[in-house]
Amino acid sequence: MKTTILVHCPDQSGIISTVTGFIHRNHGNIVYLDQHVDKPADVFFMRIVIEFADTFSNLDHFKSLFQDELASPYTMEWSLHTDDKLPKMAIFVSKYNHCLYDLLSRYRSGELAVEIPFVLSNHTDLMHIADQFEIPFFHIPFNKQNRVEAEKEQLALLEKYEIDFIVLARYMQIVSGNLISKFPNRIINIHHSFLPAFAGAKPYHAAFKRGVKIIGATSHYVTEELDEGPIIEQDVTTVTHSHSIEDFITKGRDLEKIVLSRGVKLHIARKTMVYNNKTVIFS
Repeated sequence: MKTTILVHCPDQSGIISTVTGFIHRNHGNIVYLDQHVDKPADVFFMRIVIEFADTFSNLDHFKSLFQDELASPYTMEWSLHTDDKLPKMAIFVSKYNHCLYDLLSRYRSGELAVEIPFVLSNHTDLMHIADQFEIPFFHIPFNKQNRVEAEKEQLALLEKYEIDFIVLARYMQIVSGNLISKFPNRIINIHHSFLPAFAGAKPYHAAFKRGVKIIGATSHYVTEELDEGPIIEQDVTTVTHSHSIEDFITKGRDLEKIVLSRGVKLHIARKTMVYNNKTVIFS
């Protein structure tokens, strides 16, 4: 069983040697270690992947010792994750299908090490895609009049299926602070990288009129500040005067699904750490 430990704490000498020595004494073999120091903030970050010996059997005792011997003295914020249970990912969508198709295709091919208990939408347009992949589909209409009740239904589903994180695969509704507070740094969104320059219903049309030379996409964790959460992954591609608006849209959607899948993979692999509305992304 592989176990991943994520740590951040005030930077100080001796952290790495102390942690690695502790793991060795407790029958763990380190198969990966990466660390980063944010010099301006004076904060230390580390990701460690461990394989325990066959004789190891008490993870709760290991966690208790880690807290007492390491986390408390070094004022660590830390988390531990094992690979014996796949995380459960819910997908929220509206009417655009490109990100949904891409995620479900990667899931079916075994590229995403998750369970997908359901797809949720405020429309029924994409129900046939969920049916095609044999994933349960839930339709919860969402508007100003029923917002509170709709959110209660969403939360009930998320709790019932014990969802670990949510992916907004072009879900065209603003997620409330209540839902965000229950899934902090566990809701991943995708948007074009024109924000805030070309916000609105037709950003690619606006960008075309402005004559931009690059278009891009950004995946990020959702916060209450709209589209300003910690960035996980970004990419861009070039465009020229010879491209039409349709070319812009096609290139943009290709980027969106690629960048979203990369962000999801990084989250699944426990390679992201959030601090001060930024992310540390480990290789």
